[in-house]
Amino acid sequence: MRHAFGRGKEELVAEKEEIVDRALDPDAQAAAQVEVAVEEGAGEKSESAEIDELAKARAETAEVTDKLLRLAAEFENYKKRMERERAISLKYAEEQVFKELLPSIDNLERAIEQGRKTDKAGDLLAGVELTYKGLLAALEKFELVPLQCIGAPFDPNIHEALAMEASGEVDANCVLREFEKGYMYKDRLIRPAKVVVAKKN
Repeated sequence: MRHAFGRGKEELVAEKEEIVDRALDPDAQAAAQVEVAVEEGAGEKSESAEIDELAKARAETAEVTDKLLRLAAEFENYKKRMERERAISLKYAEEQVFKELLPSIDNLERAIEQGRKTDKAGDLLAGVELTYKGLLAALEKFELVPLQCIGAPFDPNIHEALAMEASGEVDANCVLREFEKGYMYKDRLIRPAKVVVAKKN
């Protein structure tokens, strides 16, 4: 007689026999092993795919980061270069103005030289000399100064030799005369001096 809330003795015995049969059946065992292997293989493949995707994502992130760092460095270099160029432009902003004034100074120098030679119109000469000195003083405030060349050793960096003459007034290879003054603006040469260089007698 069956228990009201349980299974009969016959059912329990039949279930145990089925389990034993499956355990002893080679085909059933093989099928179970294949099923387990398939499940394990699928898990390994899934894990391997995740690792590959993670490695790929990391590589892409590293590449993007490298590009961003390069762009940042290039932009920083560009900013520094622009700042340097701007500073140089501001420092020498008046250079062109002074270049335009130099011919006027040259003309005043020639007028003074001619006046000294002829010794005429003394008052006019005095006025021109005063104007010339005032103009030079004004330019000097902006750090534009003439080169002092007479008697100095010839320097191709600041002198332009137009001729050589034998002379005992200065040493050989030194500046004997100036045809046209040279000028420095701050630390920059804006016009070389055109000179005659002394040579040995």
